[in-house]
Amino acid sequence: MKTVVITGSARGLGYELAKRFRENNYNVVLSDINKENLAKAEKELIETINSEAKVISVYADVTSEADLEYLMAKSVETFEGVDVWINNAGVNQPMVPIWEVDTKVIDRLIDIDLKSAMIGSKVAMKQMIKQGYGQIYGVEGYGSNDAMMLGLSVYGTSKRGVTYFFKALAKEVDEKELNIKIGLLSPGIMITDFITHSMGDDAFELPEKTKKVYNILGDYPDVISKFLVDKIVNNNKNNVRFNWLTNGKASLRFMTCAFNKRDFFKKED
Repeated sequence: MKTVVITGSARGLGYELAKRFRENNYNVVLSDINKENLAKAEKELIETINSEAKVISVYADVTSEADLEYLMAKSVETFEGVDVWINNAGVNQPMVPIWEVDTKVIDRLIDIDLKSAMIGSKVAMKQMIKQGYGQIYGVEGYGSNDAMMLGLSVYGTSKRGVTYFFKALAKEVDEKELNIKIGLLSPGIMITDFITHSMGDDAFELPEKTKKVYNILGDYPDVISKFLVDKIVNNNKNNVRFNWLTNGKASLRFMTCAFNKRDFFKKED
């Protein structure tokens, strides 16, 4: 039975990925910094999906290399190996220009969104080299394709870095002829609390123009996760990119938006 480890998986995309992997009979290792959400996610995953596979949760601050090493060690101790490692943990920035972003916020965001993916991959690589197999993924976001928007300069920079890093890591794996697959998950625009909260907690209001675009192009993470997990489960190639919101899909949605109106931000009466 295969095993997946997902950072930042107590809610949002990480949790939905965990659900899909469990439906595919994978052992699942949930990990998060919020202990209450983590315990709730573990309980729900066990109770709502019938599977012979096991679920465990491990508290980990992804900005700590020691925590990431413990996450891997606990996973290997429980399941003897790790087949898939997904660097999913991430936070958004306050939607303000760069000169209004506190330097401490910049440091924290880069540590979570970029450095943790690099160090997490380093930890995963060491174990997968030892066991002789595995898959490691990073999650793209706004900025990965060089897109720019006021209020997303720090976040976009981190995601551009994630894209470069995983392509570089895939090249290194090829050159060393290792039996490890490296890839990028591109979920597009997900409708979760992530898009309206900075640094995981502080809520902010999106501009109306942005809401219109998100209503056209956005999707809930349960839909996106099914596509991504199906791709991962069947992947046998290195240096892959699994892209949910393709150019063709985006174009079609803009062309048909007058007939397929959606409002993810409608306030309940």
